Amino acid sequence: MTQSKQTRIGFLCGSLRTDSINQQLSKALQKKVKSAGGKTGVIDLGKYDLPLYHGDLKTPDNVKKLIRRIKGFDGVIVISPEYNGGLPPVLKNAIDWTSTVETGHISGPVYGIASCTPGPMSGIMVMRQIQFILMRLGADLVPVQVGCGGAANAFDKKGHLIAQPASMLADKLIAQMFGRIAARG
Repeated sequence: MTQSKQTRIGFLCGSLRTDSINQQLSKALQKKVKSAGGKTGVIDLGKYDLPLYHGDLKTPDNVKKLIRRIKGFDGVIVISPEYNGGLPPVLKNAIDWTSTVETGHISGPVYGIASCTPGPMSGIMVMRQIQFILMRLGADLVPVQVGCGGAANAFDKKGHLIAQPASMLADKLIAQMFGRIAARG
């Protein structure tokens, strides 16, 4: 799975909490991408300070900065918690703001989706919603998604993802992303 050209994968987490389980999943997936020969970067939504989307507001400069950041990657993995069965507001707000300017940051990179939950359901509902929104906006989305339930036992002491089948799914997601990116030339 090692790449000759170093593939750049961005990690966009829908949780802003530093030690959230989804931030832990993001870090674990970054380790897997690096082990597979890729280069990683974080797309920290907390750094863009976007107001709640409102169509009457002037588009903040940070929206264009966020779009440029996302476009700087060959692929993007969106990692998201599930809030009451849905997307966290910070993630939905970023999608809403950026999609009013353009969608090249959605249709350009190859996308993957992941979620981690304390319970057994693995973020199924939020991954389904993210998939729907990204596909509607023209994303090239790989079919394998990483749902990781039982977060308390999902990671080892070094932060590696050890839960199964989540770890195996993560390897497949990364392989699919690298394959699609390589096929683009």
